[in-house]
Amino acid sequence: MEVIFLGTGTSEGVPIIAQPPEFELDLGNARNWRTRTSVHVIMDGCHIQVDAAPEFRLQCINNDIRQIDHFILTHEHADHIQGMDDLRRFCRIQGGAAIPVYSTKNGVKRVKEIYPYAIHETAKGNYPAFSLKIMPKVLEVAGGTIHSVILPHGKFIVLGLLFKENSSGKRFAYYTDCKEVTIEAQELANCAELLALDALRPSPHLSHLSIPEAIDISMKIGANQTYFVHMTCDVDHGRDELCLPDSIDFAYDGLRMFL
Repeated sequence: MEVIFLGTGTSEGVPIIAQPPEFELDLGNARNWRTRTSVHVIMDGCHIQVDAAPEFRLQCINNDIRQIDHFILTHEHADHIQGMDDLRRFCRIQGGAAIPVYSTKNGVKRVKEIYPYAIHETAKGNYPAFSLKIMPKVLEVAGGTIHSVILPHGKFIVLGLLFKENSSGKRFAYYTDCKEVTIEAQELANCAELLALDALRPSPHLSHLSIPEAIDISMKIGANQTYFVHMTCDVDHGRDELCLPDSIDFAYDGLRMFL
């Protein structure tokens, strides 16, 4: 299994527009330049894209993404959905066939509202084509199995995902944008080889895990390695990573993990 972190920043990106100097963010460190959060997973040659940030096109170019077999939208917020029009290139690569798009009921509804021109089984002209589906609890794909679980995100719900590759049996849990990781979600990810977890900033937030909260959840899950994602400009990679426990680190754009 290969996991590629295309983006690791919060909804504004990092640095933000007119970045205030008081945040003391070292912009000389490339790991502090964060596009909006998304991830690309490869299981036995099957490519799954999770979310499409506003920078999705550039993320694909920077990370040499050339194939997408399935697309999962974790939830309907702008920073996760606004890049979906750029899936058009992957429709053309596969001969115009629609890309299977999985999400929650609200996620599917929002895709229809934003991209009504793309709801077809075959691409029309240069446009994308989405075959919309409600994400099941268990999705079997060519390279493995993807389990889904609901995560609370303020007034919204988000899909938490557990990828298990057929050939290796390795597991990767992806829990972005959440204020709580339920007992069900903790048990699903228990002792996974890799965990990616929302960790917005050091201080509390209404709909995201703070770094202390994320550390606590990480310890309960007990993954071999945990990477935090969706960080704001409050987080300086070089400075704040020194305060994290062993086996927990901040992810960064372009990070590749091989399991």
